[in-house]
Amino acid sequence: MRTKELLAATATGLWRWDNVSGRVTLDAETARLLGLPAKPVELSEAAMRSRLHPADFAEITGIVNLAVTESSIAEARLRVMDSEGRVLRTVRSRSRAFLRSETDHTDFELVGTVQEIPEAQPGTASPHAPASGDWRRSREAFLLDAGRALAEAHSTAEVLRVAAGLSMPGFSPDGLAVFGIEGDRISVIGHHGHKQGDIEPFVDMPLDTDYPAAEVVRTGRAIYLPSPDDYRRRYPATWPLATAFHRESWAFLPLVSAGRTIGAWMAGFGTPVAFTPDERSVLTTVARMLAQALARAGDQESRRELTDGLQRSMMPTVQPDIPGMTVAARYVPTGGGLEVGGDWYDMITLPSGRIALVIGDVQGHDVRAAGLMGQLRIALRAYASEGHHPDAVLSRASRFLSGINDTEFGGEDPRFATCLYIEVDPATGLLDIARAGHPDPTIRMADGTVLVRPTAGGLPLGIVPDTDYPTTRLVLEPGETMLVCTDGLIETGGHDLESGWARLRHVIETYGAEDPDGNATDVAAPTLEDAAGLEKLADALVQAVHGPPSYHTTGPFLDRREDDIAMLLLCRAGGSCGVGTGGAAAHQPVRRTVLTVKQSEPQRIAEARGQVRDVLHDWTDEDQVDSAVLMVSEMVTNVLMHTDGDALLVAEITGVRGSRRIRVDVADSSDELPHRRTPGELASSGRGLVLMELLAGAWGVDPRGDGKSTWFELYEDAAGGAEPSLADMSAPPFEPPVESPVGSLPEPAA
Repeated sequence: MRTKELLAATATGLWRWDNVSGRVTLDAETARLLGLPAKPVELSEAAMRSRLHPADFAEITGIVNLAVTESSIAEARLRVMDSEGRVLRTVRSRSRAFLRSETDHTDFELVGTVQEIPEAQPGTASPHAPASGDWRRSREAFLLDAGRALAEAHSTAEVLRVAAGLSMPGFSPDGLAVFGIEGDRISVIGHHGHKQGDIEPFVDMPLDTDYPAAEVVRTGRAIYLPSPDDYRRRYPATWPLATAFHRESWAFLPLVSAGRTIGAWMAGFGTPVAFTPDERSVLTTVARMLAQALARAGDQESRRELTDGLQRSMMPTVQPDIPGMTVAARYVPTGGGLEVGGDWYDMITLPSGRIALVIGDVQGHDVRAAGLMGQLRIALRAYASEGHHPDAVLSRASRFLSGINDTEFGGEDPRFATCLYIEVDPATGLLDIARAGHPDPTIRMADGTVLVRPTAGGLPLGIVPDTDYPTTRLVLEPGETMLVCTDGLIETGGHDLESGWARLRHVIETYGAEDPDGNATDVAAPTLEDAAGLEKLADALVQAVHGPPSYHTTGPFLDRREDDIAMLLLCRAGGSCGVGTGGAAAHQPVRRTVLTVKQSEPQRIAEARGQVRDVLHDWTDEDQVDSAVLMVSEMVTNVLMHTDGDALLVAEITGVRGSRRIRVDVADSSDELPHRRTPGELASSGRGLVLMELLAGAWGVDPRGDGKSTWFELYEDAAGGAEPSLADMSAPPFEPPVESPVGSLPEPAA
């Protein structure tokens, strides 16, 4: 027996409900059970609601939402009503929701069965008390459901959509229109049940027009027209316009908010309606709720337009035509309040021809923070345009913000700001960085490795007027991408600085990489030939923090926008801009990190260890990683203890994965070579060269004109630190790249 024959034999119908489009598809049996002709039909959500008892419909809505969340069966008893509000029969529905998207729980399709429940025999209990004649309770349930739906609408379009879906018990309208006021004229701002061309005569009418909606706006009193004769007699001038809709009754009600009439609502009925006191009460209540929802949505849209305009006026546009570089930027406001805040980014053309990238965060997420941000951004632009170096720009900006706190706010509730100022030379990739309490920049190398580059820094702006901001110099190599951002991108969602970077590192490293089979995972990888790829990488970073787009709308998930986000991505030409290559050895890029540890900053030895460990993040042998970190710590410590200069660390990885080589070079300005010692059992030093001898694949000390360089090498295919091959031993000694400015600086910096 076929499924259709089996369902027909058991008087069971099938139905399908699309939650997104609001369309309901019924087979012939379900249509019959709902009091419609026994043939397949497709209904709107409003038409479906009009066939069911409002109390039951409100109940099944909650049951379905729970079933969607728990992936369970939604089962409910529903009372089917006719156009007079009488109960025809009671049916049982069993359905299951099928999600179209794993991230959006509002995008689902409900599929189920409908079966009639026979009436209770004499002497037995009925599962549902009969609802025939209980119109008052039915309408109370309808008003509760309508109030909830209107309260959840956040825009004028959503309010109008909810109004179009209202199905009043017993006298559901087949046409609705909402009129708004613009000066001395009224116009239709939303409608339902009409074709687009049908409303043209009502789009723009003077208030003195002989039309019910215009009179309602003028007087503030509702107008009820139970029959066409009443309409023709009271409004003969506009009656010819109404005849085209073939309706029998009309209700025009004022939309009043805060004692002011803001429009009119028209409900047209295809069947005669007497407009009894009970029916007028329902219509009046709906009109009041509709007016409040429209006023609230209008206020929210005006506020959103104001804040968006304010934020857009303060946010510059990045220059896409920097020679040899590509830039992408994002600003995402916080999810609550006015959606304005103190985060900003900027891009400034300097008198020297270089480009300055600025990113910062003023304390707070309010209008005051946005105002301070605008003033501080203008001040930074002025100082930068005067040609000051990065350290001088931030020093002047700190003095400026401190002065605002003292003069404009009298020292009450002072605000500070973090800032990262980067002067970029597009020709060489040279970056001069000054940092004021801001997160460090992150570099993705050409092979996909992501490193957080430690930079020297000072206090946030505005705390101490005269603060020094040391400058750090980096080189953005061809094919590398730099990320700078505010803390909203890092610490949102309960993350701290460390775990937040780990989340972002995973996104950046895996974006555009290849899988083990050599297949690209993102065909729109961020290359310079495809600048839109860098924009997609920016979107991927924001989505990793905020979650799928459903988090930005009402639904089962909360908004994760806890803090503003500002972000800049800068990619230098000459490589894949951070996309993993996965190709042959000839195309393997060099992985290199450079770091200076000054005599006055012994705490940066820990940063040196961290940099080496990050460079070796995918090294095969963990023991070799630990050995490299130990030797680096020993070498840098020896420089700080036994010389008067700074230690310059250069770590470089070359070769194909599985047979790579890492060479670590620590240079200093002292001519004195290290001495081999024989430390005693209780000695606290003297073991550095012994460790190098035991742990390194190869090592040495090379005198230089301005000092010396101590180096070691490890080989990935030499498990346990085995002796290197003759070919490896014959490799030329490592020299810093000629094009790198590190060796030419009087005081090398990271």
